Amino acid sequence: MVTSNILTIEALHERLAPQERLIGLDLGTKTIGVALCDPGRKIATPSQTVRRTKFRADAEKLLALAAEYRICAFIIGMPLNMDGSEGPRAQATRAFIRNMAGLTEIPFVLWDERLSTAAVTRELIAQDTSRARRAQVVDEHAAAFILQGALDRLAMLSR
Repeated sequence: MVTSNILTIEALHERLAPQERLIGLDLGTKTIGVALCDPGRKIATPSQTVRRTKFRADAEKLLALAAEYRICAFIIGMPLNMDGSEGPRAQATRAFIRNMAGLTEIPFVLWDERLSTAAVTRELIAQDTSRARRAQVVDEHAAAFILQGALDRLAMLSR
């Protein structure tokens, strides 16, 4: 398995230069939620939801975004089971990274995404967002939730 493209958050922290941006991904079976951070790496913002088609087309969209925003790393949600073990969705995430590794040198950081969608859904409900609108934006908001967790950890490492 190709793991050279997978870094820990601590290893990413050591490699980051000022103003380098990160992209957060919430990888689903039908969609990929995308979030971006500001150059100061303080705030994660939902960006878009990519409807999945074929791997190559999905990868091209993500790599185009990475180039457009000069992304230095992908923060990808790792769907762990509640006991911390890896199930089929985690294996699919690792397979996605393996396939992407052949197309880019941009590294990936796996970020525990347990309960991210549930937390985002609760927040959207609290904001009185309609069910239809929640369905449209939940993935990109989950990506922002994942990315914000990583940004907060990077800020802690900088202290």
